Amino acid sequence: MTLHAPVVLDIAGTALTADDRRRILHPLTGGLILFARNWVDRRQLTALTAEIKALRPDLLICVDHEGGRVQRFRSDGFTHLPPMRVLGELWMRDALAATDAASAAGVVLAAELRACGVDLSFAPVLDLDHGPSNVIGDRAFHRDARVTTLLAKSLMHGMLRAGMAHCGKHFPGHGFVAADSHVDIPVDRRALKAILADDAAPYGWLSTTLAAVMPAHVVYPRVDARPAGFSPRWLREILRGRLGFTGAIFSDDLSMAGARVLDGREVSYGDAAAAALVAGCDLVLLCNQSVDGGEAVDALLDALDAAAHRGAWTPAAASESRRVALLPQTAPLPWDELMHDAAYRQALDRLP
Repeated sequence: MTLHAPVVLDIAGTALTADDRRRILHPLTGGLILFARNWVDRRQLTALTAEIKALRPDLLICVDHEGGRVQRFRSDGFTHLPPMRVLGELWMRDALAATDAASAAGVVLAAELRACGVDLSFAPVLDLDHGPSNVIGDRAFHRDARVTTLLAKSLMHGMLRAGMAHCGKHFPGHGFVAADSHVDIPVDRRALKAILADDAAPYGWLSTTLAAVMPAHVVYPRVDARPAGFSPRWLREILRGRLGFTGAIFSDDLSMAGARVLDGREVSYGDAAAAALVAGCDLVLLCNQSVDGGEAVDALLDALDAAAHRGAWTPAAASESRRVALLPQTAPLPWDELMHDAAYRQALDRLP
């Protein structure tokens, strides 16, 4: 069977347990996502990521670290990054200063994470700031898709300069709906033409830039009855076919309410994972399920393994290549060296 490690899982605490180590070594595990509960200070985080890499050098260590209210590590020297809306507001006063500030934010974000052993942040948000969505809100750069595209591209350039890939989210757009897919199943009733002309436009304009994309747990019934992350039409036909995206596709968290109902029925994590992979995702996330012993994580790994053996899901070498391509290609600067690095210090000075 083709090697393909699509599962991104989490751990319960600030150090690895025997169960964590067993799951990290599972052949279907390709990544690990960290949360604030996994953080004490930089020393502890750096030791944790080093232990993970000692077990699996190819494991992709990820985090949601955007700035504003979505920033997992906030103390012991980590810079408090502004919400992305601040960059959009700066654009309205001085567009070129805003692009420079966005690149600076990308450098700081990525360099500090990499100094502690983190490989990838799920940023930037490409959702548009339509107003009603509280779950997106000030995480969005701007209402205008053109402004969002240029500021996101600048942020991604800064991340890349610090040696980190990126992940644009949430395709084709979560900003138009008010419901929160963590606890509900949002529905966006616009036509495909309207979505492509507005919310999804950044994905086409960034088709040669984006390293990874995360689809939304949102249903767009005039396009497909399934949420975008489980829809071959959205992922294979539109994102890859029409918009030309060639990078990795991550599912959003499979434990969210928006991922638990497919075709009118509630599904298991394993069925949801297989459905996302068949639809066109390369990697699937299951978050916050290790905190009570991790039975759900083990169940997903077992179910996905069984699905592969019975042919319900076929591991893909291309997906594995896209996962590996997200790993940093350079060594990070250790924290003490980073504090004296000219490019990093310049970026700090240019933050809004």
